Formats: sequence, structure tokens, C-alpha cells
Amino acid sequence: MAEDKSEGASAEAEPEKSASEPAQSEGAAAQEKPAEEQPKAEKKKQDKTFPYARGVADLAIDKITRRGFVSAMAGGWMCMVTGLTTFLMSMGRFMYPNVLYEPPTRFKVGSPEDYPMNNVETKWKQKYGVWIGRSDQPGENGGLYALISVCTHLGCPPNWLSAENKFKCPCHGSGFRITGVNFEGPAPRPLERAWIGIDPDDGQIVVDKSKKYQKELGQWALPGAHISNDQL
Repeated sequence: MAEDKSEGASAEAEPEKSASEPAQSEGAAAQEKPAEEQPKAEKKKQDKTFPYARGVADLAIDKITRRGFVSAMAGGWMCMVTGLTTFLMSMGRFMYPNVLYEPPTRFKVGSPEDYPMNNVETKWKQKYGVWIGRSDQPGENGGLYALISVCTHLGCPPNWLSAENKFKCPCHGSGFRITGVNFEGPAPRPLERAWIGIDPDDGQIVVDKSKKYQKELGQWALPGAHISNDQL
């Protein structure tokens, strides 16, 4: 009998325990549920509180994206224009090669009356690289002649000093007389002369720099190295 009572008491106690367990589990779930939902509630609260801030951020990202796109397009256009310009310039240089336009070697310098005796005309030096001189000295040193304005030392252009009646090179001090003969400084020989003559059609003086004459070679005595005063 005692055993039957103890078994009945334990049977009654077990249902009560099992009935209390669901209540406890429901309470724990109720306590855990707000903890899980709290971040979602805070997130919704932040979304409702700062909608303007989120819109500004999205707008900034959009602007940066558009700005980058425009910059990329502009860079592409610049590269294309630069490449096209370079190509056209290269084609232009191919179609029209570099040409050095030098002054003519044959030209007219006026009439004999424009050149007085024992004088040097310097106005043709810049344009044609010659001086037109006239001297009353006899022989090959006299008459009307065209001196090439290049020093026979190292190729500098001398200057005519009318007060001293001589050519003087500013580079190394070479000196030449009115006829072109060297007399001072390191120049090893006289100035060279260019061909000179008279055009029979109009009486103008013609100079041809393609034909040169050197005194040390005896070429000043040749026809074309000077026009004697008797022919003028």
C-alpha cells in the first residue's frame, strides 16, 4: 500500500512539473524576443530620424559618379583630338617637306653711277651677303668689284669701317683693305670676290655669287672678277 501511494504522488508531481516547463520556456522566449527585435527597431528609428542624411549621401555618390564619367569623356576627347592633330601635322610635313629658301645667287645691284670712286656700298650685305666696292688702284685691285662678306679666317662677317677705310672682323680682329686684301689679324688670305658684269639690255650691274674668285690663285685677273674703270 505504501508503494502504491508513493507512485501516485510521483505521478501527480510529474504532470505538474511538465506543466510548469512550458510556462518557463514561454517566459524566456518573451525575454529574448525584445532583445532580437531591438536592433531592427533602432534601425527603423534611425531611418525615420535621418532620411535627409541618407538622401545627401546618395546624391553625393551620384554626383561623384557623374563627375567621373564626364571627366573620362573629356579626357577621351582630348586624347582623340591630340592624336588627330598630330596625324594631320605629320601628313602635312610629308606632303610639304622642309625647304630652305635662300636668297638668289644672281641679282642686280643698280647702275655704275650709284657707286662713287674709293667707296664701299654696304646695303647689299644683309640681303645678299656682298659688298660692292670701287677703287682707283691699277690692275686687278681696281675698278668695280663684289666682295663676299665672309672672313677667310673662320667665316665671321666683317664690318666696313669707313672712317678707317678698311674691313674689320669682330671675331678675331682680321683686317682687310678696301680692295679685300688682308693685312692684319689671323686671316690667311684676301676676301673672295663674286662674278660681276653689266647687263647689256638695261645697263644694270649683275652679281653672281655662284662664281667665286680668289686672289691667291691669280683669279682676280680673270674676266668677271672685276669691271675696270675704263669700262664704266
